[in-house]
Amino acid sequence: MAKTQYEVGEAGQEISEPDDGGYGGDDEAQAAAKRAKKILIRRPGMVAGRMHWRDGRNVKTWRYAAQLAFVLLNAYLCVQFYLWVRYYETGGATLKVARPAGVEGWLPIAGLMNLKYALTTFEIPPIHPAAMFLLAAFLLVSVLFKKAFCSWLCPVGTLSEMLWQLGKRIFGRNFLMPRWLDVPLRALKYLLMAVFLYVAVTMSAEAIEAFMRSPYGLIADVKMLNFFRYISSTALVTIAVLVIGSVFIQNLWCRYLCPYGALLGLVSMLSPFKIRRDAEACIDCAKCAKACPAQLPVDRKLQIRSAECTGCQSCVTVCPARDALQFSLRPGGKGAANGDVDGIARRWRRRVLSGAMLTLLLVLVIGGVIGAAKGSGHWQTVLPEAVYQQLVPLAQRLAHP
Repeated sequence: MAKTQYEVGEAGQEISEPDDGGYGGDDEAQAAAKRAKKILIRRPGMVAGRMHWRDGRNVKTWRYAAQLAFVLLNAYLCVQFYLWVRYYETGGATLKVARPAGVEGWLPIAGLMNLKYALTTFEIPPIHPAAMFLLAAFLLVSVLFKKAFCSWLCPVGTLSEMLWQLGKRIFGRNFLMPRWLDVPLRALKYLLMAVFLYVAVTMSAEAIEAFMRSPYGLIADVKMLNFFRYISSTALVTIAVLVIGSVFIQNLWCRYLCPYGALLGLVSMLSPFKIRRDAEACIDCAKCAKACPAQLPVDRKLQIRSAECTGCQSCVTVCPARDALQFSLRPGGKGAANGDVDGIARRWRRRVLSGAMLTLLLVLVIGGVIGAAKGSGHWQTVLPEAVYQQLVPLAQRLAHP
């Protein structure tokens, strides 16, 4: 059988793969001819198409570490908040702990309403201010680093990723929606986003303040907890369907239904950092496109502008060619020919964001916003103890105003 050859600049050896034997059609033959002309300069650290998880250059390792840390942080906040609620439900008979303001990160609608209030009145809202600051932090992350919140931090996104990876291990593949169904389904999250934005934007500052100071608004966080503690059969079935569906379809919730992700995606289009491909370093193997959870044509674009890109860098992780694909700023200098290692490297010097640096920057951005809120005295919701003693035990009976 005939062989298609790649020249390998670093090792001085040849990598070969069989051609299609004439059965792949003209397009595949042309693609194979194009690949045959490319010189592959192996990416440092890649062995047998993979990079060891302990290698500091492995983006996947840093992303998984960030996901684990954020899941553990949220688990800690949820346990602390549950203990805080139980103290008031039992009339002070259980352990008393401080209320963790970070739990308000699970109140994105309150955060959106408070953001509208702050922009309108130029005052920091006193009720659930942490919800607003966390929303602002995640929006800022998206402006700077694409939808990194979704793929690096969001606990729901982490669970969704674990589920489709489980499905891939069990069934050997995930299932793709046909394009005629995929496109309209993706529009659902933008429709939900539009509804929530409309509610927040059309409410006056006075109406927002009245809602936040209503009994329901004051303990919206407790209502959120009770939704899961006393979950209805309808909600349970819906969640079960989403969980089972996520085993078969990559990022089912994130791709089709998450309004939060839709908002972050639109904002992320402003980000100076994008997945960028160097056409001369690229060997056109298309591994990046196959690895992309969002099914984006990474192998055919010089940069990915799409609002669907989460900056997960799964494409970067599998790319075998040095400087061919990275999460970076726009390249500098002039183009360099295929095989010109130094010339291509100069184009990307001081423009690429490594996994370690992105992890550090995420901590600094989010930690900086939280630190500013705490330093200015606007992080905690401060209410008299008697308010919580009265309202928390009645949370299940309080209706939306």
